[in-house]
Amino acid sequence: MKAQAGFEKSLGFILVCAVTRLLISMLALRNTVLHSLKAVKSDQARSFRLGRTSLGCVNLKGRSFLTLKDFNPDEIKHILWVSADLKHRIKHEGQYLPLLQGKSIAMIFEKRSTRTRMSTETGFALLGGHPCFLTPQDIHLGVNESTKDTARVLSSFTDIVLARVYSHSTLEQLDKEASIPIINGLSDLYHPIQILADLLTLQEHYGSLKGLTMSWIGDGNNVLHSFMMSSAKLGINLRIATPKGYAPDANVTQEALRLSKEFGTELHLFSEPLEAAQGSNVLVTDTWISMGQEDEKMKRLKDFHGYKITMKTGSVAAQDWTFLHCLPRKSEEVDDEVFYSPRSLVFPEAENRKWTIMGLIACILTDYSPQIPKLKL
Repeated sequence: MKAQAGFEKSLGFILVCAVTRLLISMLALRNTVLHSLKAVKSDQARSFRLGRTSLGCVNLKGRSFLTLKDFNPDEIKHILWVSADLKHRIKHEGQYLPLLQGKSIAMIFEKRSTRTRMSTETGFALLGGHPCFLTPQDIHLGVNESTKDTARVLSSFTDIVLARVYSHSTLEQLDKEASIPIINGLSDLYHPIQILADLLTLQEHYGSLKGLTMSWIGDGNNVLHSFMMSSAKLGINLRIATPKGYAPDANVTQEALRLSKEFGTELHLFSEPLEAAQGSNVLVTDTWISMGQEDEKMKRLKDFHGYKITMKTGSVAAQDWTFLHCLPRKSEEVDDEVFYSPRSLVFPEAENRKWTIMGLIACILTDYSPQIPKLKL
């Protein structure tokens, strides 16, 4: 009996030791797994925030975006790089990147828009932020409340403002009084966010921008002005045809000529569409009658006679010519044969409004840097 009791006692001791060792091993394994998971989450968070490539010398955080005149070549290229990266990671890899979580944007629209509103609202929300759309019925700049006061109030509510306005001076006043960045969603003088989409579209199609020749055929308007403030910085030659009385702004033209000289590109102004289209890679036009110009419709249609882009226009362009239009398009500006042809990039161009506004805002509000290799520009 004593021997049996001793055996049972020894067996119990052995079992206790074995269980203890097992528990210690399991606890150690648990700690190792938790440590590994924590490290993975940390790496993922770091990758999500910053990507794998350093920002280098380009830092756009906190900057307003009123005109491409204020941005150098490296800064424009960086915005396009970030835009392409977000498009790749979100659209093609299905990643969720809440870069703007906890942030909001005030969207002031004095002029209606499909692409500007939808691209900004969907893009800001896709990055985890909250867009607030303000129509003239919600906010009447300078009437119900001064622009100065509006800028200061919105600065306390939101992180950034996008304003689509009639007068560029309104944007300048908003920017002067606000303590947060202001983005130009369109003004009478410039439309820079449209040009970002156009440049990304051309880069995707041609693989590079440097050395391309672009022909603008139409009104000397805000979209053209933004091309004139950016094309030379990216090595793009610009050929412009406008009817008499519709030439681009004289001050913008003077600055564009200076930029062309500085960056070694060509800038030519014509009054004949076919002359401007000669040897061009990209044919571009826009509406002849902008919002607020409806009373001029009949005169403008007469003055722009012969400026419609057709396959005849393309016949004098380069063999690889393509067509851009920021939309909405009217049949008098470009015929269906061109607009719906394989040469037309208008719908990828429209989609890229979303990716480029996302890229721009990410540059302004976050420390994000892209993971994909730098774009060839």
